[in-house]
Amino acid sequence: MLSVNAGELIAARKEGRAVGAFTTYNMETTIALCRAAEAAGSPAVLQLGASAFRHVDLGVLTRLVVDVAAASGASLGVHLDHCRDLAEIQACLDLGCSSVMIDGSHLPFEENVELTRAAVSAGHKAGVWVEGELGAIPGEEDRSVSARPEALFTDPAQAAQFVERTGVDALAVQIGNVHGFSADGGRLDLDLLADIAARVPVPLVLHGASGIEDDVLRAAIHRGVAKINVNAELRRACFGALDETLAPAREDGYHLQRVLNVMRDSVAAAAEDRIRLFAGLPRGGQET
Repeated sequence: MLSVNAGELIAARKEGRAVGAFTTYNMETTIALCRAAEAAGSPAVLQLGASAFRHVDLGVLTRLVVDVAAASGASLGVHLDHCRDLAEIQACLDLGCSSVMIDGSHLPFEENVELTRAAVSAGHKAGVWVEGELGAIPGEEDRSVSARPEALFTDPAQAAQFVERTGVDALAVQIGNVHGFSADGGRLDLDLLADIAARVPVPLVLHGASGIEDDVLRAAIHRGVAKINVNAELRRACFGALDETLAPAREDGYHLQRVLNVMRDSVAAAAEDRIRLFAGLPRGGQET
C-alpha cells in the first residue's frame, strides 16, 4: 500500500530510525523490494531514478511500480528521485507517485531555491511530500565508480535558510557521501551532520549509503537522517548472484525464469537487510 508520507519520516527522525529508499528498474526489482518490506514488516520507499527514463518510458515504468506497490501488504512509498525537470515531476505526480525529489544542487543557491519552491508547490498541491537537495553529491546513480566526495558540503546555516524559503519536507545533504561506492569507504562528517540537524527542522536524507559501515549509518540516523537511499549495494548483490546462475541457466535450456528468480531473490535479501538495519530490527538473529 502507498502509505509512506511526510509523517512517517518525521516519526522516524523522532524515534531514531530511518526509512530505506531503494532504486527500482523493472518488474523483478520492484517485486523484490515489496517482498523485502513485507518480510521485514517495516516501511520502505521504492525509487524511480529520473535517469531510468532514458531507457524505459516514464509512464510504463511509473505505472508498473505504483500498481505493484499499491497491491503490496507492506507500507510503501513510490518516489521520483533526482529529477531536475518540473514537467517530469508533474507527470509522475499525475501517475500516482507518493513523493518526489527536485535536484537543484547543480544550480546557484538562489536558482536552486526558485526551482525547489516550484516543485514544492506542485507536490503539495498533489498532496505529496517533496525532497530537495543542498550540496552536490558526486558519483553516478546507475553505475558504480570510484568516486570521491570533492563537491561542496552542505552549509548548515544555508540549509536552514533553504528549508525555510522553499518549504521542502525533507532535505538531502552532502556530508561526504557519494553515489556508488566511495574510494575511501564513505567517510561521513558526523559533526557537520549534527550541526545541520540542529538547525533544520525537517528530516534529513542520506544519498549514496552503499558501502558505508553499519555503525556509521547508525550514527547518522541518530543525528537526524530519516531516509537513506541505497542502489549500488543492490546492484552488486544482483550481479553476484547472476554470476553464479547464468552458466547453469544457459545449460538448462536458457532457463530465463531461473535467472529472473535469482535477480528477485538477491535484491530482496539485500534490501531486507538494509531495511532492518535502518529500522533497528533484528538481522540474522542478532539485534542491531
